Amino acid sequence: MRILTATILAGTVALSASAFAKDNPMVGGAAMYADKTIVENAVNSADHTTLVAAVQAAGLVETLSGPGPFTVFAPTNDAFAALPAGTVETLLKPENKEQLTKILTCHVVAAEAMSEAIGKMIADDNGTHPVDTVGGCVLQAKMDGDKITLTDETGGVASVTIADVDQSNGVIHVIDKVLLPAS
Repeated sequence: MRILTATILAGTVALSASAFAKDNPMVGGAAMYADKTIVENAVNSADHTTLVAAVQAAGLVETLSGPGPFTVFAPTNDAFAALPAGTVETLLKPENKEQLTKILTCHVVAAEAMSEAIGKMIADDNGTHPVDTVGGCVLQAKMDGDKITLTDETGGVASVTIADVDQSNGVIHVIDKVLLPAS
């Protein structure tokens, strides 16, 4: 009886782990697990290697591995590559850590906000909802058809390309542009 119970329990745990990945969209060719942190999942995404390197250079790994909750608007490698030539390399230098941290924290909200809730806030605010970030930036969330867009303080617009990637300490929304602070 104990062996049967242990076998059933092990099977249930295995099914639960795979269910966590099935409920979440794939990101960068990798399964995303709702029982892992933002950092634990992001390191597995082939589309977010630049973001992960930037988070490490800014010293934000511990913060984004913490309890949160956080909403992270996660730019892809292509989003970083679209910045002017040399920008990423310059930002990753130790002497630019403060500027890099400011940019990265302008992608983080100190709350968990799934896309349905963001859409409701946008509708409740007549089409534009201000989003205060950990970095002190205010983004403007809007709808473009059925996609959420975010306008940064420089007028740049990012679209959410993959929404609602559930994490143990919040949620990730993949975006196609790096959001920049006003200064």
